[in-house]
Amino acid sequence: MRALVTGASGFIGGAVARALLRRGAHVRVLLRAGTAPNVPEPGDVEIARGDLRDAGAVCSAVRGCDAVFHVGALYSFAAPASEVLAVNVGGTRNVIEAVRAEGARLVYTSSIATVGAMHNGVLPDERSMPDGPAPGPYKESKREAEAMVREEARRGLDAVIVNPTFPVGVGDVKPTPTGAVIRDFLDGRLPAYVDTGMNVIDVDDVAEGELLALERGERGERYILGHANLTMREFLEELAAISGRKAPRIRMPHLIALGLAHADAFVNGRILGRTPRIPLEGVRTAREIMFASSSRAVRELGLRQTPIRDALAKAVRWFEERGQRARRGVS
Repeated sequence: MRALVTGASGFIGGAVARALLRRGAHVRVLLRAGTAPNVPEPGDVEIARGDLRDAGAVCSAVRGCDAVFHVGALYSFAAPASEVLAVNVGGTRNVIEAVRAEGARLVYTSSIATVGAMHNGVLPDERSMPDGPAPGPYKESKREAEAMVREEARRGLDAVIVNPTFPVGVGDVKPTPTGAVIRDFLDGRLPAYVDTGMNVIDVDDVAEGELLALERGERGERYILGHANLTMREFLEELAAISGRKAPRIRMPHLIALGLAHADAFVNGRILGRTPRIPLEGVRTAREIMFASSSRAVRELGLRQTPIRDALAKAVRWFEERGQRARRGVS
């Protein structure tokens, strides 16, 4: 199999590329100039240079591929809305057109944000949709892009959708917001927490789920790739048990967190021109309990469910080793 992976410099995309390599696939990755694939041996993959916003570059990268894993997205709560939409919606449109021209099969990586939060104690599943407007440009872009993929699948595009929840594990290079919590916890920079909840899964299980979706997923259908529902306190207590550090006991009310985020956006974002440390979209998201059911993916795809403590232990080791390398000045 010859497969293209977009977003392979990131967390999930890198894991998908590694999973494909383990299966003996020929892996091509679409990367912007100056970025590298998130795999142990970059020479194992074919690199196509280009930007998702460049339709010609996307077409060239897709040419000759049997499968396309569109993982790439601008995952940012601080970037301008126009840029987020151009990459996440416009880029997805370019991928769709290239896949249609090539006759490949598409696995589109959406987000749990397009499924929505838990309401009245009912776990969201693949039939669920979010209530109300999106809390910011990133989530709005994912809603628009997924809707576009569903519509094109109804018109005949061979596409399947996966909705990862909150992955943890090896290779969270940016890191993701969940990875940032782990990093800050290990660095002793998490004195308090916001009372929220999320569904957590090993990133390697997400990657295997993407390959299973390629093999077994039904055209136009969506599959939630998740595992364990944890409150933030439970998440931090798991980290404490693994690392031997103490979990924070101070619970910060949402209104205080929202006020701090607004202040941070004004000082860092508007006055100093820096990326805010407390993103407004992230704090607004934390008001919702992002639990979910992944039973369909387990039942129909055979999604693996690595124990969450094992997944978190891998993440802790990876962040600790990364921190040690940084202190030694080793990249």
